[in-house]
Amino acid sequence: MNPFSKLGGLFARREQKASAVAHLQQGSETVWLGMGEARWSNRTYRSLAEEGYRKNVVAHRSVKLLAESAASVPLLLFRDGQRLDHHPLLDLLTRPNPMQGRMTFLESLYSFLNIAGNSYVEAVRGADGLPSELYVLRSDRIRLDQGRSGWPRAYVYSLGGRDHVFPVDPVDGSSPLLHLKYFHPLDDLYGLSPLEAAAMAVDVHNAASNWNKALFDNAARPSGALVFEGREGQDSLSSDQFERLKNELADSFQGAKNAGRPMVLEGGLKWQKLAFSPADMDFINGKHVSAREIALAFGIPPMLLGIPGDNTYSNFQEANRALWRLTLLPMMERVVTALNGWLCPDYGPDLRLAFDQDAIPALSHDRQLLWERVGAAEFLTTDEKRAAVGLGPMDKTEQPDA
Repeated sequence: MNPFSKLGGLFARREQKASAVAHLQQGSETVWLGMGEARWSNRTYRSLAEEGYRKNVVAHRSVKLLAESAASVPLLLFRDGQRLDHHPLLDLLTRPNPMQGRMTFLESLYSFLNIAGNSYVEAVRGADGLPSELYVLRSDRIRLDQGRSGWPRAYVYSLGGRDHVFPVDPVDGSSPLLHLKYFHPLDDLYGLSPLEAAAMAVDVHNAASNWNKALFDNAARPSGALVFEGREGQDSLSSDQFERLKNELADSFQGAKNAGRPMVLEGGLKWQKLAFSPADMDFINGKHVSAREIALAFGIPPMLLGIPGDNTYSNFQEANRALWRLTLLPMMERVVTALNGWLCPDYGPDLRLAFDQDAIPALSHDRQLLWERVGAAEFLTTDEKRAAVGLGPMDKTEQPDA
């Protein structure tokens, strides 16, 4: 009997672990047809980044607020519940690569996650086999190579016509590339970004801004019509007259620099002003509604973005606490949990990363109340109180004498 047959069979069984229906997902596509629909921006990464993050002030500020706030919170490292102040993993996260510090690195990670719904981190290993540098890669340069099982077998990074492949272990799914993503109900491989969910509101907000800009370019007032009242037998202007009139209007009466300039009419021309109805002028309120929808998609109270209306929080501090509790902390927990499963095992067992909630000013009031309640609980031991506030047990050398 072959001594390796049992071992080979074990690996074969491990490699065959996969969802019974995952292979059916490969190459599947659903096409929806519609007629008479409004024209919206493409939902590609480049379109979302251009129309949303670069051109829309509300979306830009939303992404920036989330990324900078989350990146500002320090990371802590624990082993068996004891906090470590010095460790190679902490050194790596403090300086992930020669070009970025911790905050810049994490800001890029969170920004890509909210713009693209996906964020990718590459680990470069040193001579000792441990990660020596970390890099956040652009989400639009990564594509997933789907295996026969239906799940990723490799990540392919494309730039300048060349590809670099990051393989995925078929047994345990490990890879030198960490893929962070939001839930997507219609895609098994890629995440859905808040910016994509807010894309229609971004288009409406951008269109309102463009309309407002065009209005100011046209002397900041509604346009009108030149009505030709010709003499008998002359129902319309000649081609030369029409072209001359258009050129004179463009050169002498259009634009902000010509605002208020009097118009001299001749040859049977009469100016008829076209006024906007109140419904037409409601684009300002529509712009505010779109801004609130963008903020809603990112989970940011509109009050924090200076958006008027629908301010359901009584004050700024309450809205700021809601932002941290409902949006930022879950997003940060998603990232830290992924790092714990991807990065910590390289440095040994029982290591755990966490973010320092005590360093978040917006939550200081909540933390103070927690400390007061736990401190007043006389039925709890010292270690139980420490566990209730997220600390490990007290070191035996620090425990008070009985």
